[in-house]
Amino acid sequence: MIRVALFLLVTLITISCAPRDDSVEARNGELVRVVFSEIWSKGNVDLIPNLFSENFVGHFPGGATVHGREGLAAEVMAHRTAFPDWAEQVEDLIMDHDRVAVRFASRGTNTGNFLGNPPTGKRVEISEVAIFRLENGKIAEQWVYPDMLSLQRQLQPEQQP
Repeated sequence: MIRVALFLLVTLITISCAPRDDSVEARNGELVRVVFSEIWSKGNVDLIPNLFSENFVGHFPGGATVHGREGLAAEVMAHRTAFPDWAEQVEDLIMDHDRVAVRFASRGTNTGNFLGNPPTGKRVEISEVAIFRLENGKIAEQWVYPDMLSLQRQLQPEQQP
């Protein structure tokens, strides 16, 4: 926990030292990077209150909607139960005022139940896109677009001849 707090402090100091012209966009971009590196990739859900607004709304595949910080924490933990080694790597990040768009790669091994299916033990890798809307320095809304077809194909059982 101390390591996470120190990481967050260094990140906030780095953000506050950013050039004045792009400080809001730079802060928003760095905040979103922490979501990928700490929350989804490491399961550090204790950081959620620092990064997400109290009234956060997350729009996930299949029309699933997550409300609030607790809903997001439950979503992260459920996903990490299905894929304990889940890691997300930012490949592109585009900032525009209160919006941040990210293209990223996600990887993990399915060792727990996922979407009602038993674990397969298979390692998967997919491409995803997410758009974040920030308000008052915190993430207020998120839309996630994973390559679900690729994920489903990779998790299919092997065909026996």
